[in-house]
Amino acid sequence: MQDKGNVDLQDQRRRWRYRGFAIAVGCLMFLLGMSAVAGWLLQITVIISLVPGFPSMAFNTALCFVLSGVGLATSTLAARRFRVAATIMAGSAAAIAAARLVEIATVGRTFHNVDLLITRFVIPPDFIAQVGGGMGPNTALVFLIANLSLLLSLHAVRKSQVVQELTSYVVITLGMIALASYVTDAEQGYRWGPYAAMAVHTALGTVIFGSGLLARSWWLQPANRAQIPLWIPAAVCFTGLLVDLYTPLGVANGILYVPLVLTALWFGNRNAPLFFAFACTVLLMLGFFAVKHDEAAFWQEIANRTITAATLWLIAILVFYFMRNNHNLETERVRFGALVRGTPDAVIVIDESGTIRSFNPAAESMFGYSPQETIGRNIKMLMPEPYHSEHDGYLAHYRRTGEERIIGKTRMVSGRRNSGIVFPIDVSISAVATGGTKIFVGIVRDISERARQEERIKTTLAQLEAYTAELERSNHDLDEFAYIASHDLKEPLRGLHNHSRFLLEDYEDKLDVDGVRRLNRLVRLSQRMEKLVNDLLYFSRLGRQQLAVKRTDISLIVKDVVATMELLLEERHAKVIIDGQLPDVVCDAPRLTEVFRNLITNAIKYNDKSAPLVSIGYLDRFVGEDGTVARNVFFVRDNGKGIPQEFHEDIFRIFKRLEKSQDSDDGTGAGLTFVRKIIARHNGDIWLESEVGAGTTFYFTLGKKREGQNAAA
Repeated sequence: MQDKGNVDLQDQRRRWRYRGFAIAVGCLMFLLGMSAVAGWLLQITVIISLVPGFPSMAFNTALCFVLSGVGLATSTLAARRFRVAATIMAGSAAAIAAARLVEIATVGRTFHNVDLLITRFVIPPDFIAQVGGGMGPNTALVFLIANLSLLLSLHAVRKSQVVQELTSYVVITLGMIALASYVTDAEQGYRWGPYAAMAVHTALGTVIFGSGLLARSWWLQPANRAQIPLWIPAAVCFTGLLVDLYTPLGVANGILYVPLVLTALWFGNRNAPLFFAFACTVLLMLGFFAVKHDEAAFWQEIANRTITAATLWLIAILVFYFMRNNHNLETERVRFGALVRGTPDAVIVIDESGTIRSFNPAAESMFGYSPQETIGRNIKMLMPEPYHSEHDGYLAHYRRTGEERIIGKTRMVSGRRNSGIVFPIDVSISAVATGGTKIFVGIVRDISERARQEERIKTTLAQLEAYTAELERSNHDLDEFAYIASHDLKEPLRGLHNHSRFLLEDYEDKLDVDGVRRLNRLVRLSQRMEKLVNDLLYFSRLGRQQLAVKRTDISLIVKDVVATMELLLEERHAKVIIDGQLPDVVCDAPRLTEVFRNLITNAIKYNDKSAPLVSIGYLDRFVGEDGTVARNVFFVRDNGKGIPQEFHEDIFRIFKRLEKSQDSDDGTGAGLTFVRKIIARHNGDIWLESEVGAGTTFYFTLGKKREGQNAAA
C-alpha cells in the first residue's frame, strides 16, 4: 500500500508538471500574439518582422496565436465555462486557418482577402501595403491541425490523446523545418511555393505550440510517459534537419535520425518510436524538397533517402516490440509483486550463496525483521539449530553436485523469530534460473496453530483410547456381574420355588385355603422373578453382541413367527395378514424375528376385540402426522385398544407395563425395550401412531432414521 501511495503521488506530480507546462505555453503564445497585434496597431515593423527583410507575422497569424494560446491554457481547466471558452477560441483559430487554406487552394497567391478581412478595419492600408505578406500555407496548416486536435480532445476522449500527440510531433517538425531553413538560408523550408512565408517568430511560436500540445496530451495520459526532457529528441531532430539541408545526399542525416528514434526507449508511450519515425520521415521528405538537386545525383539521393526511411521504420518497429515486451514484463512484475506483497504466506528469495534478496510483508510479520535488517544477510539468521549450522553445507553440496534434497518438496522445519522464539513452519522451495545464475524462492507458512491442534488431537486420541479401554473393561466387568448376579439370584429363587412346591405337595391337605393360596402365589412370584432376571441379563448383552447380518427375506421371518404362535392365535381367534410385498433386507435374522414376535404378541395380547387382526406391511415413503418423513418403513398394525399419546414413550421403558394382559404372568414388560434396542442396533428407528379404541400402528426402519429424528439406543 505504501508503494502504491508513492506511485500515485509521483504520478500526480507529473500531471501537475505537464499541466503547468501546457498553461505556460498557452500564456507565452498569448503574449507572442498580443505583441505582434500591438506591433500592427502601433505600426512598429521590428516587432512584426524582427529582422529587416525577413517575412513578417501576419495580423491574422498573431490573432490565431492569441486565440490558440487562450484555448490551450483554458482547455486544462476543469470548469465547464473554461471548456466552452477553449472550444470557442480553438474553433475560431481553426476557422481562420481553414479559410486561408481554402483561399490559397482556390484563388491563388495574389489574393489575401482573409488576411485583409480584419486588418483593413484597424490598420491603415498604406502600412499594410508596406509590410505586405500574409498567413502562409504552412502556418495555416499548423493552426488548423493543432486546433482541430485540441477540439477533438475536448469532446471525444477515446484515442484523442494519441491523435493530439501525433499532431504535436507534426507541428513541432514544421516549426523546426522553418527555423532550420532560416539558419541554412534554404527558403523552401519556410516558404512553400510562391505563397507567403512563415516568419521567424511564427516558426518559434509553432515549436512552442507543438510542445504545449504534447505536454497536454501527456497530462491527459500521464502514467508511464516521457522519462527524459523533450528538448533532447527535439535537439536531435533540429540538428538532423540542419545536416540534412547541408548534405543533400541524405547520408549523414540518416545516422542522426537513428538516435532520435532510439530516444523513444526513454518514453513510457509504446507508440513513441513510431511517432518519431513518422517525424523523421517528414523531415527526410521536406529536407529533400527544400533544396535544389543535381540531375546526375537525383535518383541516387532518392534511393539514399528511401533506404534511410526504411531503416528508420525498421528500427522503430523493433523498438516498438521491444518496448511492448518490456511493458508486458513490467506488468507481470508489478502483478507478481502485488501478489507477493498480498499473500498471507512469507515469501523469501535468496541467491546461490544463501543471501536474502527479497523479504515480503508476511515474512516481516512472521519473523519480526524488517527488509532492511534481512536483505543482504544470510538466510540462516532465520533458522535455529541444527538448521543454522547445516544450511551452508547444503548449499555447497547443491552447487557441487546439483542434488536437490528439499527443492520442489514441502517440509516441516523450524524457524526463529527476531525475539529468539523457535516455531514450526512449512517450507516449500523452488529454484528459478535467471541467466547463468539461480535464485531460490521459499514459501514459508507458520504452522504453530496447526501444531497445537495436532497436539490437542493426539491428547484427545490418547484420552479416547483410555476411555475405550476403560469401557471395554467396564463392559467385561458388567458381563461378569450380570452372569454372577443372575446365577446367585437364580439359586435362592429356585430354592423358594422348589420348597414352595414341596410344601404344596406334602402339606396341602394340612393347610387351610389361605395357606395354599399363598404358597401358589409364592411359586408364581419366584417364576416371574426368574424371568425378570433372565430379561435383565439378556438386555445387558443385547447392545454389545455383534450382529450376524445377511440378506434376509422378511416375508419368511413373518411366516415363521406366525407359525410358532399358532396356538395363541387359535385361542384368541386372531389373524395375522401380510399387506403387500415385503422386501429383502440386510439384517440379523434372529434379532428381527424377535422384533416381529414381540410386536405381534403385544398386538394380540392387548386387544379387546373378539377377532384381533394384525396386518404387517412395507411403505417406500412415509409421512407422519407430525410431518416427519421416512423411507423404507415396515409397520405392524392392530385393531386393539390403542395407546394414549402420553404413554407413547413409557411403553419402551424396561419392565414398564401400562396394564396386565389376560396372560400377564407370561410377560415382564421388557419386550418393547428389546425391540427398540434391536432396531437401534440396525441404525433404525421405531415410533407409533395410535387412536384409542381404534388400534395402534408401530412403524420402524432398518438402516436409516427418520429425518430430523434420533432413535434411542
